[in-house]
Amino acid sequence: MKSKESERAGSFIGMLEGLIGDESYKQMRKEYYASFDEEENFQERGEMTWREAIVKVLSESKEPLHYREITDRIIAEGLRKNYGATPAATVGAQITSSIKNDKDQSPFVRVGKGVFTLRKKMEKNIAIDEEEDEVECSERIITSFGMYWRRDAIEWKRKPKLLGVQQLGAEPVDFSEQIGIYLLYDDREVIYVGRSTERPLGRRLYEHTLDRLSTRWNRFSWFGLLPVDEKGKFGALSDTVKAEKIIPALEAILIEALEPRQNRRRGDDLEEVEYLQVRDPEVEKRR
Repeated sequence: MKSKESERAGSFIGMLEGLIGDESYKQMRKEYYASFDEEENFQERGEMTWREAIVKVLSESKEPLHYREITDRIIAEGLRKNYGATPAATVGAQITSSIKNDKDQSPFVRVGKGVFTLRKKMEKNIAIDEEEDEVECSERIITSFGMYWRRDAIEWKRKPKLLGVQQLGAEPVDFSEQIGIYLLYDDREVIYVGRSTERPLGRRLYEHTLDRLSTRWNRFSWFGLLPVDEKGKFGALSDTVKAEKIIPALEAILIEALEPRQNRRRGDDLEEVEYLQVRDPEVEKRR
């Protein structure tokens, strides 16, 4: 339902019909009410849609922005009440989906990897990047990770809560059911590399509060394979990602590279032949 103000203004536009022609009048009326309805809907919702918020941030920016920076500004300005668990991913998906589906009608253009601006603000010296953007890629192996998380920030039990947020203002995600690779630290030193496959991340870390490593670590990092949606729920692995092959291989690589003192054996899935370095004869000649 239109307000009295919008109806009065709409009547004025109607008076122009005889002067500007039927088609021009219809287009003007359509654009007018669309913009007015958007404002009324915003007042009713109390927040902008993701698309509206993105357009506002890019309109106010003097330069193109990475989608993570766009997300930070949306949150800082309080343009939305609900951000979900993965606001940056949502912003990236909103923009790339518009570019892919709306094509030249999209208000957004990509000018670099993850960097966007508004089509109407495009300058002649800024080239449009037509390559597929990183936020559209669904075949990434590592989908989420956490670095140097504190052991004492968790209530340890059989199913602990490993809570993390993508950005301040986002909904927290519980990563206790994530699968992948983890590292245990004694302050900054990596002392152990492990995998979570049959038993998820939370359970594996809980076990390390009881086993021989219980007094040896105070921080941990993790790298997860399961995708996380905007509601903080885990999705299934892509058909091209075989966890039973990838996770042991990643674990083996880290063990070989870092040589943690509490890993009692070398990476058991690193079956490749190791090569030992030899000095270049030319270097020997200069000695």
